[in-house]
Amino acid sequence: MKKFILLLLTVMLFSSMLLKAQTPIPPADVQIKLAILAAPDEKRANATVMGYSADGKLTVLRNGTNEMICLADDPKQKGFNASCYHKDLEPFMQRGRELKAEGKSQADVIKIRDEEAKAGKVALVKNPSTLFVYSAKDEDCDLVAGTVKNGYLRYVVYIPYATPESTGLPLKQDLPGMPWIMDPGTPRAHIMITPAKQ
Repeated sequence: MKKFILLLLTVMLFSSMLLKAQTPIPPADVQIKLAILAAPDEKRANATVMGYSADGKLTVLRNGTNEMICLADDPKQKGFNASCYHKDLEPFMQRGRELKAEGKSQADVIKIRDEEAKAGKVALVKNPSTLFVYSAKDEDCDLVAGTVKNGYLRYVVYIPYATPESTGLPLKQDLPGMPWIMDPGTPRAHIMITPAKQ
């Protein structure tokens, strides 16, 4: 009986992983509708949106006219995750995507991109620049209607080389929603704001 239950659980786990791997790429209009959920309301209509073509390649789905770039959820990844960020962050974000596409580990992406930024090969923002990240569980995302329920929005403000001393921010969050600084003193230094989950 134990072997049967173990086999059943293994089959169920494999099936759910296979289902996610075979999830079709939503039409461009649905990807756009979902991607801009990460942006502030006033920025949504005119944001540039990047998403995935039928062959799974990242491409521009809509050219925008404001300073925001929104990135649609990657259907190959578990969970729903859309993000929007200031266009000045794009060289930094693009380089991270390139290194990831080369098969680099997250640790290698961080190390290489930091080294390149310090050498002036990757442009960093000159002013504080915001990244909005909107996430949800797969089961809470409707890829047909283009809706998400129980989504969670968090905020990141990039300030390269910022420190607790230069910002007055702590190194950890004492209360939900309290801003704190992560990766201080590095090219990827940023303020984290993670509201309490409901």
